[in-house]
Amino acid sequence: MDTYSLLREVAGSWGLLMLAAFFIGAVIWAFRPGSRARYRDTANIPFRHEDRPAGDRESEE
Repeated sequence: MDTYSLLREVAGSWGLLMLAAFFIGAVIWAFRPGSRARYRDTANIPFRHEDRPAGDRESEE
């Protein structure tokens, strides 16, 4: 068996299995119980300065 055929078989079977495991791991990581507060805080970044604009750093100094 030549090298190309061997690598093609490995990529076809084990590569697919590893990519599927990575995808499942990423989904579990994103929806883990402790991440809800972090993602909610990150999603609300644009609304932190609702009362007044953020302003320039140079003019506040």
